[in-house]
Amino acid sequence: MKIQNRDTFSSYHPIINFLYFALVQVFSMCFMHPVSLLISLGCAAAYNIDLNGRKAVKFQLAFLLPMMLMAAVINPAFNHKGATILTYLPTGNPLTLESMAYGVAAAMMLASVITWFSCYTAVMTSDKFVYLFGRVIPALSLVLSMTLRFVPKFKAQLHVVSEAQRCVGRDVSNGSMLQRLKNAITILSIMITWALENAIETADSMKSRGYGLPGRTAFSIYRFDDRDKAALAWLCFCGFYIVCGWAVGGLYWRYYPTIKGAAVIPFTVSFQLVYLALCLTPVILNGMEDRKWKHLKSEA
Repeated sequence: MKIQNRDTFSSYHPIINFLYFALVQVFSMCFMHPVSLLISLGCAAAYNIDLNGRKAVKFQLAFLLPMMLMAAVINPAFNHKGATILTYLPTGNPLTLESMAYGVAAAMMLASVITWFSCYTAVMTSDKFVYLFGRVIPALSLVLSMTLRFVPKFKAQLHVVSEAQRCVGRDVSNGSMLQRLKNAITILSIMITWALENAIETADSMKSRGYGLPGRTAFSIYRFDDRDKAALAWLCFCGFYIVCGWAVGGLYWRYYPTIKGAAVIPFTVSFQLVYLALCLTPVILNGMEDRKWKHLKSEA
Protein backbone atom coordinates (compact mmCIF):
# COMPACT_ATOMS: atom_id res chain seq x y z
CA MET A 1 0.00 0.00 0.00
CA LYS A 2 1.56 3.28 -1.07
CA ILE A 3 1.58 6.39 1.08
CA GLN A 4 1.06 9.68 -0.59
CA ASN A 5 4.09 11.97 -0.44
CA ARG A 6 2.09 14.69 1.33
CA ASP A 7 1.50 12.55 4.41
CA THR A 8 3.60 14.30 7.02
CA PHE A 9 2.82 12.06 9.97
CA SER A 10 4.41 9.01 8.33
CA SER A 11 7.74 10.87 8.26
CA TYR A 12 7.86 11.05 12.05
CA HIS A 13 9.90 8.62 14.13
CA PRO A 14 8.50 5.04 14.28
CA ILE A 15 8.02 5.39 18.04
CA ILE A 16 5.67 8.32 17.45
CA ASN A 17 3.73 6.43 14.77
CA PHE A 18 3.37 3.29 16.88
CA LEU A 19 2.43 5.18 20.06
CA TYR A 20 -0.22 7.18 18.24
CA PHE A 21 -1.90 4.15 16.70
CA ALA A 22 -1.66 2.26 19.99
CA LEU A 23 -3.50 5.10 21.75
CA VAL A 24 -6.27 5.52 19.20
CA GLN A 25 -6.81 1.77 18.84
CA VAL A 26 -7.05 1.19 22.60
CA PHE A 27 -9.32 4.20 23.12
CA SER A 28 -11.52 3.16 20.18
CA MET A 29 -12.05 -0.28 21.72
CA CYS A 30 -12.55 0.92 25.31
CA PHE A 31 -14.75 4.02 24.94
CA MET A 32 -18.38 3.25 24.06
CA HIS A 33 -19.59 6.82 24.48
CA PRO A 34 -21.49 7.82 21.30
CA VAL A 35 -19.51 11.05 20.92
CA SER A 36 -16.21 9.18 21.33
CA LEU A 37 -17.29 6.62 18.75
CA LEU A 38 -18.26 9.34 16.26
CA ILE A 39 -14.95 11.10 16.82
CA SER A 40 -12.93 7.91 16.35
CA LEU A 41 -14.78 6.74 13.25
CA GLY A 42 -14.87 10.17 11.62
CA CYS A 43 -11.19 10.91 12.21
CA ALA A 44 -10.15 7.41 11.12
CA ALA A 45 -12.13 7.79 7.90
CA ALA A 46 -10.66 11.25 7.28
CA TYR A 47 -7.08 10.05 7.75
CA ASN A 48 -7.71 6.93 5.67
CA ILE A 49 -9.00 9.08 2.82
CA ASP A 50 -6.02 11.39 3.28
CA LEU A 51 -3.71 8.40 2.90
CA ASN A 52 -5.43 6.37 0.20
CA GLY A 53 -7.77 8.78 -1.57
CA ARG A 54 -10.74 7.36 -3.44
CA LYS A 55 -9.60 3.84 -2.71
CA ALA A 56 -10.44 4.37 0.94
CA VAL A 57 -13.90 5.68 0.07
CA LYS A 58 -14.67 2.62 -2.04
CA PHE A 59 -13.40 0.33 0.72
CA GLN A 60 -15.59 2.01 3.32
CA LEU A 61 -18.71 1.97 1.15
CA ALA A 62 -18.25 -1.58 -0.13
CA PHE A 63 -17.10 -3.27 3.07
CA LEU A 64 -17.54 -1.18 6.20
CA LEU A 65 -21.12 0.01 5.67
CA PRO A 66 -22.60 -3.48 5.07
CA MET A 67 -20.58 -4.82 8.01
CA MET A 68 -21.83 -2.03 10.27
CA LEU A 69 -25.40 -2.66 9.18
CA MET A 70 -25.06 -6.39 9.83
CA ALA A 71 -23.57 -5.83 13.29
CA ALA A 72 -26.28 -3.31 14.17
CA VAL A 73 -29.04 -5.75 13.14
CA ILE A 74 -27.59 -8.91 14.67
CA ASN A 75 -27.25 -7.56 18.22
CA PRO A 76 -30.94 -6.66 18.83
CA ALA A 77 -31.97 -9.92 17.15
CA PHE A 78 -30.11 -12.02 19.73
CA ASN A 79 -29.69 -9.64 22.67
CA HIS A 80 -32.95 -8.78 24.39
CA LYS A 81 -31.64 -6.87 27.40
CA GLY A 82 -32.92 -3.41 28.18
CA ALA A 83 -35.84 -1.75 29.92
CA THR A 84 -37.34 0.13 26.97
CA ILE A 85 -39.34 -2.39 24.92
CA LEU A 86 -40.23 -1.08 21.46
CA THR A 87 -42.01 -4.13 20.06
CA TYR A 88 -41.89 -7.91 20.01
CA LEU A 89 -40.19 -10.04 17.39
CA PRO A 90 -42.02 -12.93 15.66
CA THR A 91 -40.17 -15.27 18.02
CA GLY A 92 -41.83 -13.59 20.97
CA ASN A 93 -38.65 -11.95 22.25
CA PRO A 94 -38.68 -8.21 22.96
CA LEU A 95 -36.91 -5.67 20.78
CA THR A 96 -35.43 -3.07 23.10
CA LEU A 97 -34.09 0.41 22.46
CA GLU A 98 -30.97 -0.37 24.48
CA SER A 99 -30.05 -3.42 22.41
CA MET A 100 -30.46 -1.44 19.19
CA ALA A 101 -28.32 1.41 20.52
CA TYR A 102 -25.64 -1.00 21.68
CA GLY A 103 -25.67 -2.73 18.27
CA VAL A 104 -25.09 0.59 16.51
CA ALA A 105 -22.33 1.48 18.98
CA ALA A 106 -20.63 -1.90 18.54
CA ALA A 107 -20.81 -1.53 14.75
CA MET A 108 -19.20 1.92 14.93
CA MET A 109 -16.50 0.64 17.26
CA LEU A 110 -15.68 -2.27 14.94
CA ALA A 111 -15.60 -0.03 11.87
CA SER A 112 -13.33 2.52 13.55
CA VAL A 113 -10.88 -0.18 14.72
CA ILE A 114 -10.68 -1.66 11.20
CA THR A 115 -10.21 1.78 9.64
CA TRP A 116 -7.49 2.72 12.11
CA PHE A 117 -5.73 -0.57 11.40
CA SER A 118 -5.87 0.22 7.68
CA CYS A 119 -4.11 3.51 8.42
CA TYR A 120 -1.63 1.67 10.64
CA THR A 121 -0.63 -0.75 7.88
CA ALA A 122 -0.08 2.18 5.51
CA VAL A 123 2.13 4.16 7.91
CA MET A 124 3.91 1.46 9.94
CA THR A 125 6.01 -0.29 7.33
CA SER A 126 7.88 -3.52 7.98
CA ASP A 127 11.14 -1.60 8.31
CA LYS A 128 9.69 0.54 11.09
CA PHE A 129 8.31 -2.50 12.90
CA VAL A 130 11.65 -4.32 12.77
CA TYR A 131 13.43 -1.15 13.92
CA LEU A 132 11.19 -0.90 17.01
CA PHE A 133 11.09 -4.55 18.06
CA GLY A 134 14.08 -6.11 16.30
CA ARG A 135 16.27 -6.01 19.40
CA VAL A 136 13.56 -6.81 21.94
CA ILE A 137 11.89 -9.72 20.16
CA PRO A 138 14.01 -10.25 17.04
CA ALA A 139 12.54 -13.58 15.95
CA LEU A 140 8.90 -12.55 16.40
CA SER A 141 9.37 -9.13 14.83
CA LEU A 142 11.06 -10.70 11.81
CA VAL A 143 8.31 -13.28 11.40
CA LEU A 144 5.56 -10.66 11.64
CA SER A 145 7.38 -8.34 9.26
CA MET A 146 7.96 -11.07 6.69
CA THR A 147 4.36 -12.26 6.99
CA LEU A 148 2.91 -8.80 6.46
CA ARG A 149 5.26 -8.30 3.53
CA PHE A 150 4.58 -11.72 2.01
CA VAL A 151 0.80 -11.32 1.71
CA PRO A 152 0.82 -8.34 -0.71
CA LYS A 153 3.73 -9.85 -2.64
CA PHE A 154 1.87 -13.14 -3.01
CA LYS A 155 -1.26 -11.30 -4.15
CA ALA A 156 0.68 -9.30 -6.74
CA GLN A 157 2.48 -12.40 -8.04
CA LEU A 158 -0.81 -14.29 -8.23
CA HIS A 159 -2.23 -11.53 -10.40
CA VAL A 160 0.81 -11.68 -12.72
CA VAL A 161 0.64 -15.48 -13.02
CA SER A 162 -3.13 -15.45 -13.62
CA GLU A 163 -2.80 -12.87 -16.38
CA ALA A 164 0.03 -14.86 -17.99
CA GLN A 165 -2.01 -18.06 -17.90
CA ARG A 166 -5.00 -16.24 -19.36
CA CYS A 167 -2.88 -15.10 -22.32
CA VAL A 168 -2.06 -18.72 -23.18
CA GLY A 169 -5.69 -19.81 -22.89
CA ARG A 170 -5.64 -21.20 -19.33
CA ASP A 171 -8.22 -18.93 -17.76
CA VAL A 172 -9.86 -20.22 -14.57
CA SER A 173 -13.11 -18.42 -15.39
CA ASN A 174 -13.77 -20.07 -18.76
CA GLY A 175 -14.29 -23.61 -19.97
CA SER A 176 -15.75 -26.67 -18.32
CA MET A 177 -15.52 -27.35 -14.60
CA LEU A 178 -12.77 -29.93 -15.15
CA GLN A 179 -10.77 -27.57 -17.37
CA ARG A 180 -11.07 -24.70 -14.89
CA LEU A 181 -9.95 -27.01 -12.10
CA LYS A 182 -6.88 -28.04 -14.11
CA ASN A 183 -6.02 -24.40 -14.79
CA ALA A 184 -6.43 -23.53 -11.11
CA ILE A 185 -4.15 -26.40 -10.10
CA THR A 186 -1.54 -25.20 -12.60
CA ILE A 187 -1.63 -21.71 -11.13
CA LEU A 188 -1.44 -23.13 -7.61
CA SER A 189 1.59 -25.20 -8.55
CA ILE A 190 3.32 -22.15 -10.00
CA MET A 191 2.58 -20.10 -6.89
CA ILE A 192 3.89 -22.82 -4.55
CA THR A 193 7.09 -23.01 -6.56
CA TRP A 194 7.44 -19.23 -6.47
CA ALA A 195 6.86 -19.16 -2.70
CA LEU A 196 9.52 -21.81 -2.06
CA GLU A 197 12.05 -20.09 -4.34
CA ASN A 198 11.30 -16.76 -2.65
CA ALA A 199 11.88 -18.34 0.77
CA ILE A 200 15.25 -19.76 -0.34
CA GLU A 201 16.31 -16.41 -1.79
CA THR A 202 15.29 -14.64 1.41
CA ALA A 203 17.24 -17.13 3.54
CA ASP A 204 20.35 -16.73 1.38
CA SER A 205 20.02 -12.95 1.53
CA MET A 206 19.71 -13.01 5.34
CA LYS A 207 22.70 -15.32 5.64
CA SER A 208 24.86 -13.14 3.39
CA ARG A 209 24.00 -10.14 5.53
CA GLY A 210 25.06 -11.89 8.72
CA TYR A 211 21.65 -12.29 10.30
CA GLY A 212 21.86 -14.02 13.68
CA LEU A 213 25.61 -13.60 14.07
CA PRO A 214 26.84 -12.22 17.41
CA GLY A 215 28.02 -8.62 17.39
CA ARG A 216 26.23 -7.79 14.17
CA THR A 217 25.55 -4.06 13.81
CA ALA A 218 22.58 -2.44 12.09
CA PHE A 219 22.18 0.81 10.20
CA SER A 220 19.16 2.97 10.96
CA ILE A 221 17.85 5.96 9.04
CA TYR A 222 15.57 7.04 11.89
CA ARG A 223 16.64 9.89 14.16
CA PHE A 224 14.64 11.19 17.12
CA ASP A 225 14.78 14.98 16.60
CA ASP A 226 13.09 17.98 18.24
CA ARG A 227 9.98 17.54 16.12
CA ASP A 228 9.57 14.01 17.45
CA LYS A 229 10.10 15.22 21.02
CA ALA A 230 7.29 17.75 20.62
CA ALA A 231 5.02 15.06 19.14
CA LEU A 232 5.86 12.67 21.99
CA ALA A 233 5.02 15.34 24.57
CA TRP A 234 1.70 16.00 22.79
CA LEU A 235 0.77 12.31 22.68
CA CYS A 236 1.69 11.81 26.33
CA PHE A 237 -0.40 14.82 27.35
CA CYS A 238 -3.44 13.68 25.36
CA GLY A 239 -3.14 10.10 26.56
CA PHE A 240 -2.76 11.14 30.21
CA TYR A 241 -5.63 13.63 30.06
CA ILE A 242 -7.99 11.17 28.37
CA VAL A 243 -7.12 8.38 30.80
CA CYS A 244 -7.79 10.76 33.69
CA GLY A 245 -11.12 11.63 32.11
CA TRP A 246 -12.00 7.96 31.89
CA ALA A 247 -10.90 7.36 35.49
CA VAL A 248 -13.12 10.13 36.91
CA GLY A 249 -16.12 9.07 34.82
CA GLY A 250 -16.02 11.88 32.28
CA LEU A 251 -16.32 9.39 29.42
CA TYR A 252 -18.81 7.11 31.16
CA TRP A 253 -21.67 5.64 29.12
CA ARG A 254 -23.83 2.58 29.67
CA TYR A 255 -26.48 0.89 27.55
CA TYR A 256 -28.02 -1.60 29.99
CA PRO A 257 -30.47 -1.72 31.65
CA THR A 258 -31.14 1.87 30.58
CA ILE A 259 -29.08 4.30 28.52
CA LYS A 260 -27.18 6.66 30.78
CA GLY A 261 -23.98 8.65 30.46
CA ALA A 262 -21.87 11.35 32.01
CA ALA A 263 -23.42 14.78 32.38
CA VAL A 264 -22.69 17.27 29.59
CA ILE A 265 -20.65 19.90 31.38
CA PRO A 266 -17.51 21.81 30.34
CA PHE A 267 -15.39 19.40 32.37
CA THR A 268 -16.59 16.31 30.47
CA VAL A 269 -16.67 18.13 27.13
CA SER A 270 -12.97 18.95 27.53
CA PHE A 271 -12.12 15.23 27.47
CA GLN A 272 -13.95 14.77 24.17
CA LEU A 273 -12.22 17.83 22.70
CA VAL A 274 -8.79 16.50 23.65
CA TYR A 275 -9.75 13.11 22.19
CA LEU A 276 -10.82 14.86 18.98
CA ALA A 277 -7.52 16.73 18.83
CA LEU A 278 -5.60 13.48 19.35
CA CYS A 279 -7.44 11.64 16.60
CA LEU A 280 -7.10 14.56 14.19
CA THR A 281 -3.37 15.00 14.77
CA PRO A 282 -2.20 13.40 11.46
CA VAL A 283 -4.85 15.26 9.46
CA ILE A 284 -3.90 18.56 11.10
CA LEU A 285 -0.22 17.96 10.39
CA ASN A 286 -0.98 17.23 6.74
CA GLY A 287 -3.10 20.35 6.50
CA MET A 288 -0.37 22.50 8.01
CA GLU A 289 2.19 21.03 5.62
CA ASP A 290 -0.07 21.64 2.60
CA ARG A 291 -0.61 25.24 3.66
CA LYS A 292 3.13 25.68 4.10
CA TRP A 293 3.86 24.35 0.61
CA LYS A 294 1.17 26.53 -0.96
CA HIS A 295 2.65 29.56 0.77
CA LEU A 296 6.15 28.72 -0.49
CA LYS A 297 4.85 28.20 -4.04
CA SER A 298 3.03 31.53 -3.97
CA GLU A 299 6.26 33.32 -3.00
CA ALA A 300 8.33 31.54 -5.68
